[in-house]
Amino acid sequence: MGRTARPVRVGELVLGGGNPVRVQSMTKTDTRDVEATVGQIRRLEEAGCELVRVAVPDGEAAAVLGQIRRRMGVPLVADIHYDYRLALQALEQGVDKLRINPGNIGARWKVEEVARAARERGVPIRIGVNAGSLERDVERTYGRTARALVESALRQAEVLESVGFSDIVLSLKSSDVVTTVEAYRQAASRCPYPLHLGLTEAGTAWAGAIRSAVALGALLLEGIGDTLRVSLNADPVREVQAAWYILRAVGLRARGVELIACPTCGRCQVDLMAVASRVEEALAGVEAPLKVAVMGCVVNGPGEAREADVGLAAGRGRAVLFRRGEKVRTVPASRMVEELLAEVHRLLEDVRPPGAPPVTAEQPAGRPAGPEEGGSHGGKGIR
Repeated sequence: MGRTARPVRVGELVLGGGNPVRVQSMTKTDTRDVEATVGQIRRLEEAGCELVRVAVPDGEAAAVLGQIRRRMGVPLVADIHYDYRLALQALEQGVDKLRINPGNIGARWKVEEVARAARERGVPIRIGVNAGSLERDVERTYGRTARALVESALRQAEVLESVGFSDIVLSLKSSDVVTTVEAYRQAASRCPYPLHLGLTEAGTAWAGAIRSAVALGALLLEGIGDTLRVSLNADPVREVQAAWYILRAVGLRARGVELIACPTCGRCQVDLMAVASRVEEALAGVEAPLKVAVMGCVVNGPGEAREADVGLAAGRGRAVLFRRGEKVRTVPASRMVEELLAEVHRLLEDVRPPGAPPVTAEQPAGRPAGPEEGGSHGGKGIR
């Protein structure tokens, strides 16, 4: 059994309480530029982001939060550092959640004032602890360790609880995988709060996604975590995509196409890397959870292709198409990508919800192509 955290409502979402792990990201625009920020938020929403955090560096940024919130379809989280008055201003603007850092928010009375204001509005607070900005006394006592992250977070939670505020979420982030995993394990055993998972300053799109997958995947497999962000030095849409890949890999949620492709070897008779790239690009916009296999191996290819919702087993000059375990037809190798995509579209049409627009050849990544799976997922794609 996984850990079931105390439920906390953020806008229309409920975190913890056995609800699905939610995907979060953060804008990389200047928040004061409303059009640019809203534009990026909409791209994140399209990619499947369920909560969006924005930086609030000054009063000018805080003053436009209401404009931004009114143009969003997901909850807005205000990221506050140094000045508690920005948190109060963000609350007045109607944000759905606050994130404060105990290492730099200031004296206890300032935190208490923010907590009272948030309680009046029913807005939760995430206590976001980072290894790089711990309180000095905590760092002196424990160093930059997992224990330090946990003690800092729980100290701040006690301040909030002391004024009757309990809608608390915790995050305990380090750039070190082992420290991060250990911190979340300790927190999970010591408190009831929902946990927002993340590896801070994870790195570039490729390396950061791998490091995040190791840390977050380990925790999710232990039943720890209620929201997550994959922090990358890249377009934030890549963060959302990586988060969904991680959730799919650990069997919790699925969205979009999972492409299975063999690594190729000397037995392969086709340019399978090019084929897989074409298929991945063509199906990038499909939201329905779907498993597609592109195989060029005579050893494992037919078996893997049968296991997918739609699969292709390619050989010299021809390829065999499978749909949900059954052989559909044999096609020329020169037409195998087009035939595979056509079979995917037929499957999507078969499961298209009533009233949804049809998937056509002119719209190969049809939206919406099927339901977004929100809970546990049993391995294969559409059912």
